[in-house]
Parts: sequence; C-alpha cells; structure tokens
Amino acid sequence: MLGLLLLQVLSSCLWLGHSEVSLSFASCRQFFYAGAPPNRALDAPSSVKICQRYSNSYHFATLYDRRRRIPVYSAYIYYQGFGTRSKSWFVEPQLINSSFPKQMDTEESIRARYKIRPQIMGRNQALNQDYSHLQGLNRGHLSPSGHQRGQNSKTATFTLTNIVPQHAALNMGTWNNYEKTTMAHRTRNCTTTYVITGAVPGKSYISNNRVNVPSHIWSAACCVVGTRPKKAWGAIAENDKDKVEVLSLGDLEARLTQFYEGEKIMLFTNACPR
Repeated sequence: MLGLLLLQVLSSCLWLGHSEVSLSFASCRQFFYAGAPPNRALDAPSSVKICQRYSNSYHFATLYDRRRRIPVYSAYIYYQGFGTRSKSWFVEPQLINSSFPKQMDTEESIRARYKIRPQIMGRNQALNQDYSHLQGLNRGHLSPSGHQRGQNSKTATFTLTNIVPQHAALNMGTWNNYEKTTMAHRTRNCTTTYVITGAVPGKSYISNNRVNVPSHIWSAACCVVGTRPKKAWGAIAENDKDKVEVLSLGDLEARLTQFYEGEKIMLFTNACPR
C-alpha cells in the first residue's frame, strides 16, 4: 500500500512538472533574468507556479496563492506600448482539476464543457463574481496589457490569476503613471528589461473573505544592455494611498523581507545591480 501511494505521488509530481500549473517554472523561465525566478522566500504552502498559456504560447509567469486567491507576483519581459482590453476574463483550468487543459479559458467555456458548479471552479482561484461588487477597488493587473507585445500577449494578461483588488485611485493614478511614464523613461537604451510585479497580502478581504486585498503593490526591473545587466530599480506603493515610491532594487528587497518576516528576499540574481 505504501509503495502504491509513493508511486502515485511520484507520478503526480512528474506530470505536474510538464504542465502549466507546476512545481517549477520549467516551461517559462525565459521571463526571468538568466532563467532564475526569485528565491523561495516568497513561496508559501498554498502557492503554485503558473506558466501563463494562451493561444498555444506562453506569455508570462505567475506565482499564485490559492488560499488568498491572488497572485504573489507575475514576471514578464517589458515592451512599451498601449494596452488593449480583452472582451473576456479567464481562469486557470488546472487549478480546478489537474487533468484539465493547460491553457487559460473562460468560466463559461469550462462550465459548458465539464458541467462544473462555480463553487468547485472557485475553490483555488478567484472568479468573475468575486470582483462584481467592488467599492473603491478595481481589477489591478500585475503583468499589465500595456507592457506586452502583440494582441495575444495583451489578451493573456486578462486572467484572474494575474489580478489583485487594487484601490482605484492608485491603479488609475500614480501606479498608472509609473507603468506608462516612469517605465518608458527608465528603460531607454535597455536591450531587454525583465520585470517582476507583486502584491503583499493584506488583512482585509472581498467577496465574503474569498479574495485578499493586498497591503502593498510592488515592482522590480532589471535592465540588460547587450548581454549584461546595467541597472535595476524597484517601486512600491501602499494599496490605499495614491503614491508610488521608486527605490533601488536592494531597498525594495529589504522592504519586502521585512513585510514577509522570513529569509532574505532576492528577486533577481546578484548580476542585477542593487
């Protein structure tokens, strides 16, 4: 009996390693500088790694907290441009059942195909209905559509595994200015800019305590010129205040380490300047 149980666990781990919701970012390490995700200081027992797949391609990577039903962070390569809104919002099928397809899909499509009740669909992730009666909050992208190249990549950002409840004033105010103006200015002359944007869990929830409201929104960037990192920086904002602080990568990591009260957080390898 014990041998059979171990075999089942091993088979599950091997399968997960080749799926979208996985034990590693093996299918989407290209979104991290040098293929190296942040160290495990941000991981939690309830978090899973998602290679965000849409239209048969990977577009960014997300560490997702199933208990709080918000992403811990999303990692992507920055491209300057304007966002294009998707007509649909997506969820992650493999957070419902590990045997389901590894490509994001709409709730309607999944419900029609598998005859699944919303209670089952939303057990490990947020659903559209969780964001239907927001007051002073809206859907805040961690990987924004305006930082993606090509329509499929922009559409892929409209998955609820990439969304947090963000205060509307911040999302439409100084954070929006950081995404559009500050990033465009700071990435000049960069060959490639790797970005990791995250959310610090807060003490309040929406939708009958289903979805956590972050206390802070943060972002880190590492600018590569040619093949070498030349500069890096961070940004952080209290979610209930319309003010963004731009700071060094090292200072951001130190701030996050204090928030999480664990081992030292490293978002990029030592090659990116602190």
